[in-house]
Amino acid sequence: MQELAMPMSRPFQGYYAILDVKGTSMDLPALLRHADLLLAAEPCCLQLRGKQLGLTELCALGHALRPLCTRNQIPFCVNDRLDVALAVGADVIHLGQSDLPLAEVLHLREQFAIEGLRVGISTHDVEQAKAAEAAGADYIGFGPVFSTQTKADAAPTVGLVALREVTSAVGLPVVAIGGITLDNVDSVAQAGANAAAAIAAIDQAADPTWAGRTIARAFGAVR
Repeated sequence: MQELAMPMSRPFQGYYAILDVKGTSMDLPALLRHADLLLAAEPCCLQLRGKQLGLTELCALGHALRPLCTRNQIPFCVNDRLDVALAVGADVIHLGQSDLPLAEVLHLREQFAIEGLRVGISTHDVEQAKAAEAAGADYIGFGPVFSTQTKADAAPTVGLVALREVTSAVGLPVVAIGGITLDNVDSVAQAGANAAAAIAAIDQAADPTWAGRTIARAFGAVR
């Protein structure tokens, strides 16, 4: 097994970047150029999300992104796939409610002494958020706060009231997800979230780096 990168102490605060790959094929040079723009915003994390990519493509992209994140001192996250996260030496694995159960991932982390691997999980209500904290997650994603077109099977919108309830109910860092834009991110920060993940608002911006820094600024996380 490839040795994992040394854990990074950067907190989950501000802009949580996601490199979202659509479809079953990829243009590796173009994706790496886009990743450079995302990393230039100094996000708290860069997540690789490729729902339809095969394992070969995911691993190839993950191995290419790993040194970019290390060079920029940004934690590298893989969405859904623990096997890919371990293969490419990711710092973080992010799980959905229908992925490998959180308890199983945490058991494997302990069993194989993968101490540097942080584990996050998407949650959609207070009960799930509390369960994730009790089980030992390192952070939670919560949402979708607003309606989103990025994820076809997204859960029902939860809204700012529910976000505020969750941030008050758990002690873990809360990354708000779903429909986050430059216009509504201030309200997300005011609801108590530690960070916000945004895809469309960044990818469709004329200057993705500036857009990412604008997200971070709402949380006071721009250096």
